[in-house]
Amino acid sequence: MKDKTPIIDMDKICKTFPVAIGGVQQVLFDITFTINSGEFVAIMGPSGSGKSTCMNIIGALDSASSGTYELYGKDITTMTADDLATVRNEHIGFVFQNFNLLSKRTVLDNVMLPLMYRGWEMRDRISRAREMLKLVNLENFENYLPTQLSGGMKQRVAIARALAGKPKLILADEPTGSLDSKMGDEILKFFEKLNRDMGITIVMITHEFEIAQFAHRVIHIYDGRITYDGKVPKNEDVLLKSEKRHKK
Repeated sequence: MKDKTPIIDMDKICKTFPVAIGGVQQVLFDITFTINSGEFVAIMGPSGSGKSTCMNIIGALDSASSGTYELYGKDITTMTADDLATVRNEHIGFVFQNFNLLSKRTVLDNVMLPLMYRGWEMRDRISRAREMLKLVNLENFENYLPTQLSGGMKQRVAIARALAGKPKLILADEPTGSLDSKMGDEILKFFEKLNRDMGITIVMITHEFEIAQFAHRVIHIYDGRITYDGKVPKNEDVLLKSEKRHKK
């Protein structure tokens, strides 16, 4: 369901962090790629490669040190913290490895939360949240607390919450990292369905090739640089060879 409309357009993005006294460490180097509407992309790399930093910039959770980043055609590189918060709330749905649910609030309350920040009326919040819980087959659990649910159910609640605000983009950071393989496969197949049937653009961060195979495209980052950007290869050796070429 790709329509060649750019959602994410990153051009020569670099990121540095301060270290010690007066020093800096660069973790991203000239990251450049475009993700179009309807794509399912895995950003992959080993631990410490810079993929999570890249995701934080994509999700407006952090800002680049240099380069430009356009989201939905708007340059967000120089936006204020308040503007970035608005971008996150209105345009992006987040799914995290550890679910990030409020343990003392019901499932329904958790799903309604983004809508409260948007100023939706309570009646509309409840209606939308129930619609999303039905979508993830949890309509009978709205009054449960997250602590009463399995890991797979928690992640489905997190997906319902991510979808509540009708985003065109979902960012999933290691979404199966806290699940067993069976539950993980169910979550990944649900992402496939969202992408295929609803045209939602999905960007998934992972360090596992088996997880990346659910996507249609992989962007491989190693030592802060893109070493591969293309269709998901049949064999992980292609990505490992791209790392070796970078080392030379």
